[in-house]
Amino acid sequence: LISETSELKRMSTSSSNNVIYSMVAILATQIAIIAGLVMIQIPRKLDPNSTRQTLCLPCPKTQPSKYAYEYFSLMYTPIWISAFACIVAGKLYEDFTAVSYNIVCVGLALPYLLQSLIVPSIFDSPDGKRPWSQRYATKANLWIATFSFIGNYWYTHYFYSVLKAKYTMPAHRLNDVPIALYFATHFYFSTYHTFSNMMLRMIQTSFQDGWNRKMLYWASILCFSYFTAFMETLTISSFPYYSFENVDMAYTVGSAFYGIYFI
Repeated sequence: LISETSELKRMSTSSSNNVIYSMVAILATQIAIIAGLVMIQIPRKLDPNSTRQTLCLPCPKTQPSKYAYEYFSLMYTPIWISAFACIVAGKLYEDFTAVSYNIVCVGLALPYLLQSLIVPSIFDSPDGKRPWSQRYATKANLWIATFSFIGNYWYTHYFYSVLKAKYTMPAHRLNDVPIALYFATHFYFSTYHTFSNMMLRMIQTSFQDGWNRKMLYWASILCFSYFTAFMETLTISSFPYYSFENVDMAYTVGSAFYGIYFI
């Protein structure tokens, strides 16, 4: 029995080392590709009449609604991440019921969902002067909610079927997916979209248009999609009630298939 236990531990350690080597190689290759493409870019000619030459966020003068929403998302992102970190680090989930999970995830999603209703004029957004249905924040949340719902309702079953993933915490479910996750995905995806918009906007405003910028643009989308999917899989691994039959495949191949959804 001792011999069998030692062998299992050895195999587990070997498997963990293999996936570490694989992921380091994959991520290092992506970094090298992006770095190489950046090196062949031609810097954009500066506009002497502009006070903002390179943009991460939308211009507050020409796109005030979009600027306000993305800035709000940036300000709120550390809050929901900190809340999740405290729950996982403190193992508070051990006392959670299905209702508790719903309360936490719905509560963390509400700032996004209600922002266009309660504080539409935040950060000088002109949304407050528009009907609710015409506000940028409303449209952005509707898109994220639709995108999240489709991913949870259908795409999650890829993880169930191929990677043998499973959620074992107490949960109310819709199509065998915990309802709490539909709301958790909303604030996850809101943050993902904010950062991806910032990255692509930086590329477009920093370099001159041409084949080289297009290559960097699409390579960044592919690499960021994979990286985002991998980081989500890695961080959620600390949560014991979500597991994979083959963790190595989940990190390497699973991240690729999950990343396709972000493209």
